[in-house]
Amino acid sequence: MSLIILDRDGVINFDSKDYIRTVEQWCPIPKSLEAIARLGKAGHQVAIATNQSGVARGYFSLETLNGMHQKMGELLSHLGGSIHFIAACLHAPWEKCICRKPLPGLLHQIAFALKIPLDKNVWMVGDSYKDIQAGTGAGVRCALVKTGNGELTLEQHAQQLHAIPVWDNLAHFVDHFLAGAST
Repeated sequence: MSLIILDRDGVINFDSKDYIRTVEQWCPIPKSLEAIARLGKAGHQVAIATNQSGVARGYFSLETLNGMHQKMGELLSHLGGSIHFIAACLHAPWEKCICRKPLPGLLHQIAFALKIPLDKNVWMVGDSYKDIQAGTGAGVRCALVKTGNGELTLEQHAQQLHAIPVWDNLAHFVDHFLAGAST
């Protein structure tokens, strides 16, 4: 059994420069929830590491954030999938907390909660350079998806990402991962 840690906005659901502020605005990227369900059915644990500074900025409440996660959980449940743990940094960037990506604090929270060591059997899948930095800092394998900010991340950080596998979306990563191919 492996642990797959996912960023949320831009990997699982559509992102917005204006933040996802309501439960209604939270909409999954096509095939992302099915991909998560396939991971679970194959015996893998799935967790989420997400920066959610919109709470600190007053754009939405913790109750709204929990509502987004409840919606995601309900949609996943209908597909036979689930999320084993969600670690969310609610701090603003200027608060300089230890949990906000690009630091690996959220990944350490997940490892502690699930009692799984962070090593090369764990994957961090994200759409931003911060996700890759957090995964690298935690000592796990990383993958970038082109959804969300992925294309822009590739443009801006191509040299730093030369050794990181890149996939069109979460479903493509999961296809490859479940096929057992070495990435």
